[in-house]
Amino acid sequence: MTEEQAAPEAASPELEKLQAQVRRYKRNLRKAEAEGFLAGILAMLKPGDLVLDCGANVGKISTQMARTGAQVLAYEPDPYAFAQLSEACAGLENVTLHNAAVGASGGKIRLMRAQNFAENPAAASVKSTIIGGGRMIEESDGIEVDLIDFPALLRQLTADGREIALIKMDIEGAELDILEALEEQGLFERVRCLIVETHERKFKDLRPRYRELRARVMAGPYAQRVFLDWI
Repeated sequence: MTEEQAAPEAASPELEKLQAQVRRYKRNLRKAEAEGFLAGILAMLKPGDLVLDCGANVGKISTQMARTGAQVLAYEPDPYAFAQLSEACAGLENVTLHNAAVGASGGKIRLMRAQNFAENPAAASVKSTIIGGGRMIEESDGIEVDLIDFPALLRQLTADGREIALIKMDIEGAELDILEALEEQGLFERVRCLIVETHERKFKDLRPRYRELRARVMAGPYAQRVFLDWI
């Protein structure tokens, strides 16, 4: 077989267009499924329930949580997004805001931002992360932010036997360490429902750990409590 014969044939413009349409359809389907799942969970919340929004960004989900009457604790480390979050939640007495990141340990940590943050902070703030090695992130500088030990926080909030009704977690890669810690420390049982966006697409080196964690969770006793396909 000659080199010319072995070379793969380039996709036609029509095929590329069809493939793009299929990708968009699949993304929209996943988005609809995730949003439908969240809507169902929110419909079951009631005043007095305790819910956490980790990676609250500008408050889209925090405000939906607040409308159920539940007590909302929202965590957002990026100062730009936190300012928008504060404005969105102004006057909501059942919402407590924390300008901090959450992780598997506590202290101070560097928050890195997307490379286009200066040009478009509104769109770029959703990509701010405390995890190095991700795509499209400027790692040469950053800002120091508070880091909350999330497993310790969860133990504190449930020390009196109270259950966390809902945790939504969208924290740009930091979720992996937290989920592994919650699993190891037996803390999944303290949460009624945990919905998470995982970011293995952005962190290639972490993909084996993501796959192993997903397999363990889905095969374990908490598979019905943990939704790992939030978008």
